[in-house]
Amino acid sequence: MLDPLRRLARVVGLLALVLTIATPAAGCAGGSPAPAAAAPTSAAAPPVTVLAASHPRRLLIPSISVDTGVIDLGLQPDGSMEVPADGSTAGWYTQSPTPGELGPAVLAAHVDWKGAKGVFYDLRRTKPGDPIQVQRADGSTAAFRVTRVEQYPKDKFPTREVYGDVDTAQLRLITCGGDFDSAAHSYLDNVVVYAELAAQQP
Repeated sequence: MLDPLRRLARVVGLLALVLTIATPAAGCAGGSPAPAAAAPTSAAAPPVTVLAASHPRRLLIPSISVDTGVIDLGLQPDGSMEVPADGSTAGWYTQSPTPGELGPAVLAAHVDWKGAKGVFYDLRRTKPGDPIQVQRADGSTAAFRVTRVEQYPKDKFPTREVYGDVDTAQLRLITCGGDFDSAAHSYLDNVVVYAELAAQQP
């Protein structure tokens, strides 16, 4: 049986590919890479206790006007990862922790879909300190703060950094970015937002 990191590593390349198979929205192709942002220092902040497992139900990112439902993304019979069926919702990868649990919870969504903006169209515009809320099935809300925003060429995607073990409750939001290769119907990069649990809200 594969350990979680190896299992995640096997699907990350596929995730990077399948999230790109969409017609770019007007003005979306050819966007410049988002600059890497330094995480704010928070050494004096008290640690936040991790939460028990509970499925994510809704994702809110006020700074970029995201308010969307969250579906489960598992594995298909051929071992490939499921993706959202359209650009209007985000998906939680069920082989990652639930948001608020110890480890990196992974949510993905399209940057655009059939000529229209997708849920994560403006993901690259988030900044360190921006709040992210994930409403959970148990009625609680896991409140995160963005620590950094990165953009990676797909052939240099840092699998271990994105999916590897961490000692706090963290969140990873993933979509496509950079230039659009019209011949391959694929974006050349991935945008990844890193965030850490800041609080639990009832």
